[in-house]
Amino acid sequence: MNKTQIQVPAGLFKEVRDFAKKREWSLAETFRRGAELLLQVYPEQPVAPDAAWTPPTSKRVGWKGLSAAQLRDAAFADGEPRLT
Repeated sequence: MNKTQIQVPAGLFKEVRDFAKKREWSLAETFRRGAELLLQVYPEQPVAPDAAWTPPTSKRVGWKGLSAAQLRDAAFADGEPRLT
């Protein structure tokens, strides 16, 4: 077992001390259990890929054959009617 010294903000220290007291644990046991929980919750960081990821592309994506004006008109035609 290793012995170490840590710095904890006063508010957090009081909360941890009260938490430990309610469970009849020592502060050391409380911090050990907290560290074990962190290692379970946050697994090792994945290794960064060699190249930057880019989303796949498709040749069939888009509105081929429609001009910008035709696309705009189609979008408005599909919308809810406006009340005037």
